[in-house]
Amino acid sequence: MTRTLGYCVYAIVALFFLCFFVWPIWEILRGGFIDVNGNFTLAYFIEVFKSPIYMEGLRNSFALAVCSTLLTILIAIPLAFISDRYNFPFKGVFTSMVLLPIMLPPFVGAMGVLSILGEYGAFNAFLHTIHVLPEDVYIDWLGEGRFFGMVLLNAFSLYPILYLNAVASLSNIDPSMEEAAENLGCRGFKRFFTITLPLMRSGLFAGCTIIFIWSFTELGVPLIFDYNRIMPVHIFNGLRDIGNSPFPYALVTAMLLFSVFFYILGKGLFGRKSFPMMAKASHGREPKTPGVLGKSFCFLFFGGVTFIALLPHLAVILISFSSDWFNTLLPTGWTLQNYDIALSNPLTIPSIQNSLIYAGSATMLNCLLGVCIAYIVVRTKLPGRNLLDTMTMLPLAVPGLVMAFGYFAMCLEGKFFSFLNPIENPTALLIIAYAMRKMPFMVRSTIAGLQQTSVTYEEAAQNLGCSPVKSAMRITMPLIMVNILAGGLLAFSKSMLEVSDSLLLAQKQVFFPITKAIYTLMNLVGDGPFLACALGVWAMAFLAVTIIGASVLMGQKLGAIFRL
Repeated sequence: MTRTLGYCVYAIVALFFLCFFVWPIWEILRGGFIDVNGNFTLAYFIEVFKSPIYMEGLRNSFALAVCSTLLTILIAIPLAFISDRYNFPFKGVFTSMVLLPIMLPPFVGAMGVLSILGEYGAFNAFLHTIHVLPEDVYIDWLGEGRFFGMVLLNAFSLYPILYLNAVASLSNIDPSMEEAAENLGCRGFKRFFTITLPLMRSGLFAGCTIIFIWSFTELGVPLIFDYNRIMPVHIFNGLRDIGNSPFPYALVTAMLLFSVFFYILGKGLFGRKSFPMMAKASHGREPKTPGVLGKSFCFLFFGGVTFIALLPHLAVILISFSSDWFNTLLPTGWTLQNYDIALSNPLTIPSIQNSLIYAGSATMLNCLLGVCIAYIVVRTKLPGRNLLDTMTMLPLAVPGLVMAFGYFAMCLEGKFFSFLNPIENPTALLIIAYAMRKMPFMVRSTIAGLQQTSVTYEEAAQNLGCSPVKSAMRITMPLIMVNILAGGLLAFSKSMLEVSDSLLLAQKQVFFPITKAIYTLMNLVGDGPFLACALGVWAMAFLAVTIIGASVLMGQKLGAIFRL
């Protein structure tokens, strides 16, 4: 790639991020710190911390993020260690199924959790059946305000992200370092906590950061659980006053600043120091084959976590085939009409078509920009290329809810981007929002491919008279096509089921994507929840195919996509 073309790509990407990453954040900050006279003020921001309602919402958001992240750590790290170090029955099946929980947005799985752990759910019916619980006693296992249910759902939905990072980190550790520690008497848990875990720290930080910010700003699950005492729901409810009140801006500003603060704090404590391995380990590590008890433990642990994680998905499937499910272990009525009605409902078919248009267009934009960015970062010596790499990773660190609010704010009437006003037609803005949010997947996946492909192939082609651009297109791109496809599959599938942007930006039914249609159906009385679950099963099957395809293409390197 010529230097001039490289600078042109650099300028286009910088302009794209300036307009659709920096600008919406600036609109949020300006709305929260500038009064009606155009003067800087802290009054709105301070008022947020004076309000007991907003402070309760902030505390609950923080508690939800901390509890979800800690439970995710307790689930993912043992799974990753067992997967990397031991052989056990059906290991290949379990390591493939470990990705399945992220194939459905947590807010859809919330419907299944309510059917299982609710006061009149399947779990209480099971306890009544085996006479553990008296017939007239009903326990709400989700806890007061259903906080515990949200923690469980977040942890068992998001642990694959940390698992992928942990497995990738473990595979990069030189076995000789652990062997040296064992020869010096450091064994078992002591070796794990003093040698292995510190070597995994940077990878764990990447996964934990995504999970913490995701849980801290999660909107869909609290809405389905009807848990209103949390900051994302306050922001969602304040959207209707965005043009008349500064307090929605102040709320989003507070959430943004806290997200950045927690990221910097975590980076300083856990992500700052890394321990690079030698370019090539002295020898590979072969997984051990434990005894009967060890095999049984590994099998039961993997199987138990997978079963619990997939329970919400199984419940959603059961609901989609049922006509009634109340206070019984299984639905009392079975039907296929939910799928017929769902696919003939005037809300569902247009939403599927809309999502295909939004996600397909966003993925094409991601492929075009992502491949160019990755090539500049890996193959050129342009000044500032590392800054370009960091810039493309920032959408993972900024909450989706914050970005969606910023997009809405910057397109209000009278603003520079008013021609993109989502109230009139959100198509262009949703495509841009999806592309911005999923850009890191494409960039990381392509960078991983370029780093594994020797530059000597391109140099040989150029020595034979092939131009840099032509050699990149004819030589390098075919060699990294697997990585491009994997990144594209993930970007497309995650865009199809994006929650925050869809709920906030799609205001008219004719433009609803799938997730907004599911949320709308869930709130309808009668057969609405059954139709929503039927649509959710379709989405679950679609996303399962794409994620499994990406996993097959990239294997353990899939974890690199979730690195900050």
